[in-house]
Amino acid sequence: MLLAKQWLENTREVMNKIEATQVENIRKAAEIMADSIAAGRWVHTFGCGHATLPIEEMYPRIGGFVGFHSMIELPLSFFTHIVGEMGVHQFVFLERVEGYGVEIMKSYQFDSRDTMWIFSHSGINNVNIDVALEAKKRGMQVIAYGSAAEAKGKKTRHSCGKTIFDIADIVVDSCAPLQDASVDLKNHQDKIGPVSTMAFITAVWMTITTVAEILVERGEKLYIHPSHNVPGDTTARERLTEALDMYKKRIAGV
Repeated sequence: MLLAKQWLENTREVMNKIEATQVENIRKAAEIMADSIAAGRWVHTFGCGHATLPIEEMYPRIGGFVGFHSMIELPLSFFTHIVGEMGVHQFVFLERVEGYGVEIMKSYQFDSRDTMWIFSHSGINNVNIDVALEAKKRGMQVIAYGSAAEAKGKKTRHSCGKTIFDIADIVVDSCAPLQDASVDLKNHQDKIGPVSTMAFITAVWMTITTVAEILVERGEKLYIHPSHNVPGDTTARERLTEALDMYKKRIAGV
């Protein structure tokens, strides 16, 4: 169990570093998101590959609330076939294709009061940068979460010459190592035990709980997804229906 404990130690170190260094920027990001939600608008969330996991974690799920709109492209997330149809090779190619993100943005309705929240570990791939640039053109504020300090000096793949961290209005550093995998393995060049997902999800819930705190302090009602598994809670289904109805209204622009 030595390597298991090493991974736990590495993960705790990242989480502690987020707490020690990122609280101020998390608060700034949360204020911007709260403004969007209070205006009846959206915090749009985008990422590629394993950076879609924090998006799937935040909404819809128990304890999440209406205001976060996920933008997850199937070819950029569902590569678990590994080989063949929508395999890893295709995914790695697609996330580097400049212009793909521009086309993705054409499929949605946006408002300048919206926020674009992008997850990118390295910050250099073209689809994320496309989405960020298009969001800025539409007047949105862009928030980027990723391994910003570790990525300094890495050359962007985008013709604009900028990384996602250069473009964003607010950056929250995930504090994960750029290599991501964190545990050395005997007789192997490559490490195992990545920590970026745990880092992202830690930062996500620190952010969303802060957004909730801000909104409640302003007197806003949150439409929260309740647990369906608590004995004696006879109104959980009704509260879920209320939350989903509010989501549908926002999608419809009501």
